[in-house]
Amino acid sequence: MWKAVVMSEEVGKALQSVVERVNQAAARRPKTLPALPPRLVAVSKTKPTELVIEAYRQGQRDFGENYVNELVEKASDPQILESCPEIQWHFIGHLQKNNVNKLLGVPNLFMVETVDSVKLADKVNSSWQRVRAASTQRLKIMVQINTSGEQSKHGLPPEETVTTVKHILSQCNALHFTGLMTIGRYGYDLSKGPNPDFQMLLSRRQEVCDGLKLPLEEVELSMGMSSDFEHAIEVGATNVRVGSIIFGNREYPNSAPNTPIPSPEKRSKVVSEEAAKKMAHLTVSEH
Repeated sequence: MWKAVVMSEEVGKALQSVVERVNQAAARRPKTLPALPPRLVAVSKTKPTELVIEAYRQGQRDFGENYVNELVEKASDPQILESCPEIQWHFIGHLQKNNVNKLLGVPNLFMVETVDSVKLADKVNSSWQRVRAASTQRLKIMVQINTSGEQSKHGLPPEETVTTVKHILSQCNALHFTGLMTIGRYGYDLSKGPNPDFQMLLSRRQEVCDGLKLPLEEVELSMGMSSDFEHAIEVGATNVRVGSIIFGNREYPNSAPNTPIPSPEKRSKVVSEEAAKKMAHLTVSEH
C-alpha cells in the first residue's frame, strides 16, 4: 500500500511536469502553424489501474494503449468506470482485423490512431456501424503512415496517403477522419536538423489538404513520444503520446517487478537533456 501511494504521488508530479513542457513547446511554435492546443495522450500500457486513476485525478483525460486485450481489461475495470467517467481511450498499437470487434466494444473509446490500410478502414467502418448501431456518433480515426520506411514499422506507404484518406471520407460514413499519425525512427539525432519523419508527416498533411480541399486546422498530426514530444509540438504536432516519463519504465513479463518510478526531475533529465541542447540549434521548417 505504501509503495502504491508513493508511485501515485510521483505520477502526479511527473504529469504536471510534462503538461508544463507541452505548454511551453506550444508557445514556441511559429505563428504560421494552426493554433491547435496539443493533446497529451498518457500512454499507460503495462501500468496498473491505480496509476491511471491517479493521473485522471490530476486532470489527465486522454490515455493510450497499444494492446487490444489490455485496453479491454482496463477500460472495463469497475474502478476505472466509477472513478474516471470522462476518460478518453486512444488505441495506438497495431490493429489486426480479427481484433476490430473486440476493440470497438471498449467503453469510452475515443480514437483509433492506427488505421493503416483501406481494408482495415472498411472493417472498422462496418464493425462500428454494427457494434454501435444505436449511436449516430462517428468514430474518430487517424491514418498511420510509415514515414521512416522501416519494415519493422506498421503504417501506410506515404505515397498512398491521399487515396486512402479520400476513400475514408467518401466510403466510410461511420468514421470521422481526424488526422495522420506516425511513430517514426527511434533515436533520431536532432543535431542533424528537424526530424525527417515529422517533416514527412507535415508534407503529407499538406498534400491531403490541397488534394481533398480540407482546412489545415482540421487535420491533426499525432507524432512525438517521451524523447521528442517537445520538438514534435514545435514543428506542428497536435497529439503527442507520452508514457515512460509520466509512469516510469514499462514492466514486461521478463523485467524486474515493482521497478520504482524515478522523480520527474530525473526522468526529464535522462530523456530530454541531450535533445533539448540539440533542439536549441534547430530552425523549424514551416509549411
